[in-house]
Amino acid sequence: MKGRTFAMIKSMTAFGRARKTVGGKDITVEIRSVNNRFFDCSVKLPRAFSFLEERIKPYLQSAGVTRGKVDLFIGIEVIDSKTAEIAIDEGYAGAYVSALRRLGESFDLKDDISIMTVASNRDIFIVKKPEDDAEQDWADLCSVLDEAIEKFLSGRAREGENIQRDLEGKISAIRSRVNTIEELSAKDTESYREKLETRLREMLSDNRLVFDENRILTECAIFADRIAIDEELVRLRSHFDGFDDILRSEEPVGRKLDFLVQEINRETNTIGSKCQNASIAKLVVDIKCEIEKIREQIQNIE
Repeated sequence: MKGRTFAMIKSMTAFGRARKTVGGKDITVEIRSVNNRFFDCSVKLPRAFSFLEERIKPYLQSAGVTRGKVDLFIGIEVIDSKTAEIAIDEGYAGAYVSALRRLGESFDLKDDISIMTVASNRDIFIVKKPEDDAEQDWADLCSVLDEAIEKFLSGRAREGENIQRDLEGKISAIRSRVNTIEELSAKDTESYREKLETRLREMLSDNRLVFDENRILTECAIFADRIAIDEELVRLRSHFDGFDDILRSEEPVGRKLDFLVQEINRETNTIGSKCQNASIAKLVVDIKCEIEKIREQIQNIE
């Protein structure tokens, strides 16, 4: 296969189809995939060419498909063969005819079984070819398989570009809200400090107690530190940078992004539990909604 350059993010949902007449065979290849945590490939081939199946899955993986539920249909019709010998799988044919007759008896259908009726099931035929034809069959199939894979990967890449733009937009929106939270938190912390200091002074003054100025300042500082979210904000911004780096990676990124989003959600929850400002609480809810949308979108990524 020729070298390919596609988008860094690849969707797990795609479709590719190719058809070509090559080597006296009419070959059709269809590839479709949907989301799946691992690589799960199902190949459907004519029985006469089933020996090719073991080579198809690793071939697809070598093209860069590492995740997704992939269904691959291959139709091969021999239209010009000078060396092949066609035999009948008599055991299979007999079972097939018996099944047709039972079908007629069970549903009171007219028995119109004919040679052409039975021959319509191509699986009853066995194509016997010389041993050295196996490599030629594989080469013929690859000429069509490559074209289908090319279209399939192009579809994954196009959808991946859309997903990447969407993720970048959502992370940008979260960044903006985090910046607002930082501004509100700084004002909130100072306000808490002033209110606490004033309250303590009033309580001590009302009870005619002599108070230690340094002690009051220390208690205020301890409380302010308890509600401070500086560390969480630093870690969040680090995660955002990591998110950008992963999006630019040339390797499959779905699992990495999934893990990083969990970390972003964890820091967001901590900020929500520390802050008692209604405006910050609303921003935290907005961020969590965006995180959930990102998590859902990541499930589409290889």
